[in-house]
Amino acid sequence: MAAESGRQFWKRSAKLPGSIQPVYGAQHPPLDSRLTKNFIKDRSKASGLPMKSKKASSFHEFARSTSDAWDIGDDEDEDFSSSSSSSLQTLNSKVAKAAAAQVLENHSKLRVKPERCQPALGDLPTNCKVIKSSSEAQLSRTSEEACVRSPLQKQQSLPLRPVIPLVARISDQNASGAPPMTVREKTRLEKFRQLLSSHNTDLDELRKCSWPGVPREVRPVTWRLLSGYLPANSERRKLTLQRKREEYFGFIQQYYDSRNEEHHQDTYRQIHIDIPRTNPLIPLFQQPLVQEIFERILFIWAIRHPASGYVQGINDLVTPFFVVFLSEHVEEDVENFDVTNLSQDVLRSIEADSFWCMSKLLDGIQFKLLLLTPGLSPQDNYTFAQPGIQKKVKALEELVSRIDGRRHGSLVRFVTAEGGLLWENSQGRVSQKPPEQVHNHFRKYEVEYLQFAFRWMNNLLMRELPLRCTIRLWDTYQSEPEGFSHFHLYVCAAFLIKWRKEILDEEDFQGLLMLLQNLPTIHWGNEEIGLLLAEAYRLKYMFADAPNHYRR
Repeated sequence: MAAESGRQFWKRSAKLPGSIQPVYGAQHPPLDSRLTKNFIKDRSKASGLPMKSKKASSFHEFARSTSDAWDIGDDEDEDFSSSSSSSLQTLNSKVAKAAAAQVLENHSKLRVKPERCQPALGDLPTNCKVIKSSSEAQLSRTSEEACVRSPLQKQQSLPLRPVIPLVARISDQNASGAPPMTVREKTRLEKFRQLLSSHNTDLDELRKCSWPGVPREVRPVTWRLLSGYLPANSERRKLTLQRKREEYFGFIQQYYDSRNEEHHQDTYRQIHIDIPRTNPLIPLFQQPLVQEIFERILFIWAIRHPASGYVQGINDLVTPFFVVFLSEHVEEDVENFDVTNLSQDVLRSIEADSFWCMSKLLDGIQFKLLLLTPGLSPQDNYTFAQPGIQKKVKALEELVSRIDGRRHGSLVRFVTAEGGLLWENSQGRVSQKPPEQVHNHFRKYEVEYLQFAFRWMNNLLMRELPLRCTIRLWDTYQSEPEGFSHFHLYVCAAFLIKWRKEILDEEDFQGLLMLLQNLPTIHWGNEEIGLLLAEAYRLKYMFADAPNHYRR
């Protein structure tokens, strides 16, 4: 009986579930007056609010009087014009003539200087093959449209800032509009070369010079020195490189064939799954040869660290070293570089150097965290449940709460004549209530720090920043004492506080997590990373000397 009534209901119902219904709106009004009335009637029933017929009729009159008359004779719109001829016949001829005259007048003005936005054909090379990425093509279309619109817009006096593509170039370090090489940068580069060419490089002076960033030309050698991979004595470096590279490929000959053995299959399978996920938007890391190199590096590291083994996220830590050591042999952008153009010896050198520097990085994080956190074992960052990472996230939570408390304590509270309370901050701004704190905002909407900051600690903010910014960030990390293990905590705190306004604007759990897991940093460059590091250093200077600065 119930089934029979259900069939009768669907027979009577004009709208079936899943059927395609016409959608109308302000951008696509119906051309048929009968459809307009039905559409307005349906909308009024759905909303439950009465709608004035005056607005509906005036909107319909506006739609009829402003229909586009220039597409009537086009072949591609012939079917469309025939189906809507009854509506187009009501077009006001006076309005059409006035619009035509205005369009012709504007068009004649635009043709005064058309060559201002287009390059001369003679300037283009005839035998040049240019390949553009989709992001660059989109930017070029945007710039062409801007050239067409420029005579109609008032010229702005704001400083221009170059636009970085969505998949921004790794070597594009200047997002602030500065020239590629200033006098100050040339002086810094010369100072680096003097330090690196000395018989015994002063590592303390090298760290001091590297804190605000390392020039691209000397970054590979500087990173090898600061990571402890190369000795300070310049005479021993060549022999050290030769010995360590041979040692690495000895590990490959000894261990790599065991990847198919049963007790290593789970490790190799996880590595094999994670490698294609490493920077999927950068073509360099999708090349089969590069992925084979990463597989060998990660598998050998896991074999040599059986207490922890491979953990997801370690694959990301190889990429900055690989890119930096690759740039030593490539002058162009490495983003789209085909590594098969390099010799086998060069690729072997890049692979071995990336392995040893990543090993130095992870060993330093493990043991320095052990010294700072009693009760942890040296492998607790990368064992089951990663308790070392969880302790770092807890430290970040308590540090942010202290930072918010200090900001709240700097407010001045006073009573007005009417008996109300006002709050004044250090800039002299007065409000009727104290500003909300980020930490309390998270607690209000039940957001746990582990839900977003675990990735910050495990991947060293590599998923939150473009790769070019990570490389610049690591310049400072390798210059700062305990940079990866201790200073990174303050960088994460500064990074979180930097988005304070956007965080407080979100007023639900889902919105907060969506923001924190997709922070808009795609256009960041040296300028933004420099400000972030300066704020992190300020926080460290304020809180690091207090033994209980992030303990309740």
